[in-house]
Amino acid sequence: MKKIAGRLFRWLVYFTLLFLGFELILCFWAPVYDFPEPEPFSGDKFFNPYQSLDSSGWRKSNFHFHVKEWWGLTAGRNNTPQELYRVYKRMNYDAPEISNYQSISTLFKDSAFYVPVYEHGFGIRKKHQMLIGAREVLWLDYSLVQSLSQKQHILNLLRPQSDIVAIAHPDWEGGYSLRDMKYLSNYDMLEVLDNNWRSIPQWDAALSSGHIAWILADDDAHNIEDPYQIQRCATYIHSPLLRGDSMIRSLKSGRAYGVEIYMGNNWSFEQKAGWARNIPHIRSVRMMGDTLKVSVSGEVFKVMFIGQDGRIRKSVYGACGLWYKFVPEDTYIRTEITFIAHHTHPTIGPGDIIYLNPVLRYSGKLPVNDLKAEINWPRTWIFRLMTFGSLIALLWTIWRIGKNRKSKLS
Repeated sequence: MKKIAGRLFRWLVYFTLLFLGFELILCFWAPVYDFPEPEPFSGDKFFNPYQSLDSSGWRKSNFHFHVKEWWGLTAGRNNTPQELYRVYKRMNYDAPEISNYQSISTLFKDSAFYVPVYEHGFGIRKKHQMLIGAREVLWLDYSLVQSLSQKQHILNLLRPQSDIVAIAHPDWEGGYSLRDMKYLSNYDMLEVLDNNWRSIPQWDAALSSGHIAWILADDDAHNIEDPYQIQRCATYIHSPLLRGDSMIRSLKSGRAYGVEIYMGNNWSFEQKAGWARNIPHIRSVRMMGDTLKVSVSGEVFKVMFIGQDGRIRKSVYGACGLWYKFVPEDTYIRTEITFIAHHTHPTIGPGDIIYLNPVLRYSGKLPVNDLKAEINWPRTWIFRLMTFGSLIALLWTIWRIGKNRKSKLS
């Protein structure tokens, strides 16, 4: 028994050392970036992604759902595409998409609503990304620790492979810190609302640093049979045509909003389907001079206008407060609207919450979240030399362990 335990321990040591060696090889190729200090949005004009939209053409969507994949190793339980379609259509979803880990599903590819999506990332601490309109899978990731530069490197590698790069559940398990969001660039969206987590501070950190990050809201469901996981968060996209390319264009332009959907205690799927028919929606979001005016369906409980550094600029109870006048220090304003939960339910209180994309200042040039970091080549090669030295030391350690083992056997 001692011999077996000793052998297992040695193999565990070898495996650990080899895994660390593989990580060092990956890290060797990672560049080191210089990140400029952030510049908040500025200008004498206001960019409103909703300015000319009417109240029709909103498509209820979910881009984060897992079915059984990789021989059941990932958490998809017994989900089937057929059951996914049936349950989400019952909840009035127009576009229920599948986003498995490291795999682009082609199920429903002949459907009008189909969008190729997958979730990238297989390291610890949930440093994941959602790829919408994905064309291929990236098989590189830094599994153990990711520096700010390595996170930027992954975003840069993903950018040419997909129409939309979104950072998935950034606050979950500390995957992306507020400092990360202050400096990272070259992505399109943040999964601000997720059934497992809320990443609102990360959203405000990015916006306050001058990075356009449109909202994504998803269920991130792994069990289609659990009502608690279904229809918890949804992204509403303004797309008159129920077509994948049309929805992608709208998402990339900010013509969407997120909803945190109310759920009562121990609700069944039947109760959730009844609620789905009455979820409030946006009628219009307009800038009239320097004043933002919002019109919605449903009975408003509370409205908040939030700006630079996540500060609440105005908070009002009731529908009479659905407007905000920009002042010079406002760099952006995003709107949160909480509705009264009394339709089809006896309890009166806070219910669904709509999160609008921000209206932001700009100078007239269409704002885009371009890459702002630049590679620092001297620091990159210093880092690579240090990594190479660590790899040599690791290989020498493995060699010494093997040599000592042979000496003992002889």
